Amino acid sequence: MIKINQGMLLSRKNIKLILSVNWIKTFYFNLKMFPFDVAIKLPVFFYGKVKLSSLRGEVIIDAPIKRGMIGFGQRFEKMSVEKGISQVIVNGKLVFKGHAHFGKDVFFCVEDNAYCEFGFMGCLGSDVKLVCTKEIIIGEWAGIGYESQVIDTNSHPMKNTLTGQYYPMSSSIRIGNYNAISNRVSIMGGTKTPDHCVVASNSLCNADYRQFENNVLLGGIPAKLIKTNFARDWEIEKEMLKKAKRVL
Repeated sequence: MIKINQGMLLSRKNIKLILSVNWIKTFYFNLKMFPFDVAIKLPVFFYGKVKLSSLRGEVIIDAPIKRGMIGFGQRFEKMSVEKGISQVIVNGKLVFKGHAHFGKDVFFCVEDNAYCEFGFMGCLGSDVKLVCTKEIIIGEWAGIGYESQVIDTNSHPMKNTLTGQYYPMSSSIRIGNYNAISNRVSIMGGTKTPDHCVVASNSLCNADYRQFENNVLLGGIPAKLIKTNFARDWEIEKEMLKKAKRVL
């Protein structure tokens, strides 16, 4: 009797998950972006409303293909309400090194000739804006908190008014492995973080912080070193995170 009840419970969970998937966008994206033998496995799931504005680029999954291994529009946070403003633009090259997860209302843009990469279990929280015009690499088990922005360009030509010299418009971003980026953080061009790095809420990152090595807490505007020997204990949370972001 217990086994039957557990089976029924699992079935209800699967039904709920199936009903939450935006199957039209899921089939369209997979069939458009992958060879047929990959597309039929449906490695990418879309949940809820999403606007696929442009898909002229390339998506590569450099890992064993599994159904729903990449989720866009997932409800893995406490906030369950969505605004329905998710938008995807992939005109450059997007590479996944394994499972990856995106929350609700994410704006995701990889421009022409740009390169964007997500390591295993890379994650963007809800309301995150990612704009890649040159290069953005997010390491494995690296999470970007809700309402943050990851933008590798200032979007406008800026110059030195004395010399007339123009500053670079775009600069690469590299987020290390096992990074915990808190909510409302701005990660701008030129940001490079070490492994096992934590960034405090409402911070502005715009420099190369790898000089501080691993296990550090950064924070402030602009971000600076706050603590050493400081790290999120990912091992305690790994199974919980996998369960929260589970797929079929």
